[in-house]
Amino acid sequence: MKRITGLLAACMLALFIAQPITYAADTSFSDESIYDLLVDRFNNGLGSNDFDVNAQDPNVFNGGDFAGISNRLQHILDMHFTMISIGPIFKTATYDGKQVLDYSEIEPHFGTAEELNGLLAELHEHKLKVMADFPLGGVSSEHVWADQLPTIPVSDGIVDWDVSKPEVQQRLTDAAVSFVKEYPVDGIRLTTLGQADAAFLDEMIVALKEAKKGLYVITNEPSEAAFDSVPSQDRSQAIQDAFVQVDPDSSALDEFSNDDEGKLLQFDDLTGPRFTYKMVELRQFPPTRWKVATTAQFMLPGVPLTPYATEIAVNGKEAPETHPFFNFKTDMELHDWIGDLNTLRNDSETLRTGDFKMLHNEDGFIVFERSSENEKWIIAINNTSEVKSFQIDPAQLGEKKKLRGVLAQDLIKQTKDDEFHIVVERELAEIYLVEDDEGFNTPYLIASLLVIILFLLFLFAVIRKGKQTRNKELVNES
Repeated sequence: MKRITGLLAACMLALFIAQPITYAADTSFSDESIYDLLVDRFNNGLGSNDFDVNAQDPNVFNGGDFAGISNRLQHILDMHFTMISIGPIFKTATYDGKQVLDYSEIEPHFGTAEELNGLLAELHEHKLKVMADFPLGGVSSEHVWADQLPTIPVSDGIVDWDVSKPEVQQRLTDAAVSFVKEYPVDGIRLTTLGQADAAFLDEMIVALKEAKKGLYVITNEPSEAAFDSVPSQDRSQAIQDAFVQVDPDSSALDEFSNDDEGKLLQFDDLTGPRFTYKMVELRQFPPTRWKVATTAQFMLPGVPLTPYATEIAVNGKEAPETHPFFNFKTDMELHDWIGDLNTLRNDSETLRTGDFKMLHNEDGFIVFERSSENEKWIIAINNTSEVKSFQIDPAQLGEKKKLRGVLAQDLIKQTKDDEFHIVVERELAEIYLVEDDEGFNTPYLIASLLVIILFLLFLFAVIRKGKQTRNKELVNES
């Protein structure tokens, strides 16, 4: 029995190692994928910090906190993002954290410093990086520095710092450096840059990176400063225009190149109309729009950034409508879809940083390639109202190859006309891995047969042993 069990285990291992395995390399910002949330609008974990909270009023604090993120962490883990952006978390006059009151304190509605450190430790245990926002402007006129430093009025109750003044630059830099030293965040996103010039921003970036080795410093605005990443606004707009409706003009996608690799790529936004709002305005069906659009976002060059509630296709034209309290009872079809795309991207360095080549792009039918020395992928997205096909010359793929679809499990082999025919149904996408076509996988087939044979032997031995035991019992009874 022990010998049979051991052989069975050995064959199971052989069956496992007969399959191809891809290992992720050391990461850079190009390897990340980001889930962007607002603490107040994600989940309420504790009642003890719910002072002056009204979950029915979208203009005020709704009760979300650090404990709420921890309680719903599995929801985020299942989407396989590599980084969470928790937004601005300093003491603030508004639920979104933008109107900062004090850079040296954490917003009490969100939790304590100890609770924040506990959340960060838990996220790191699950191999998730964490990024926080540092607003350089648009702060509350009641900020603790307001009577100490020069400001520029923006609107009622909101001011910008006069960042042309050296004393302002120094105070902002010191505050940001103090924050990253005190809390183990992996990234800082500088927002509301205002009149901050590249020279000042570069000095601040250097100071932050000296304070914490490996820290990412990015921004959500165009900038000439040496940020690790800036938004790819033209490319993000190209994705939105190409997938907000069926049969679009998708020509702007031709502008993608390898130069877009490390730039932030997003088409759903917390600051303006959500993607669902725009498609509903055009009377489109959201689930199909979302699936083809996210396939493009995660497979094209760039770092995908996905705002919270994208996975439930939240609607809304502007804040606070675009910042609803997350409804975890809503249909989660996109939750699993995003998880699948992220899994593919995380497991393949080629899909993150490989060479990009557009093979076909016409009126919503897009076929492109991501390749490296180790592997090659073909991504086909049919955002049209008809079934579409595309022929690939074998010279493009190499000799004795096949295309294995990983979403719908489609399999394409070279046909008698010496072509590979990719056929995609309307408003669907498929991602193909180019593999060697070697006929039967002999090691895998042998291992499979051994597993079946040994399992049958195992069952036979168990049955025989049972019969012997029963016969002994009958003899003893007689």
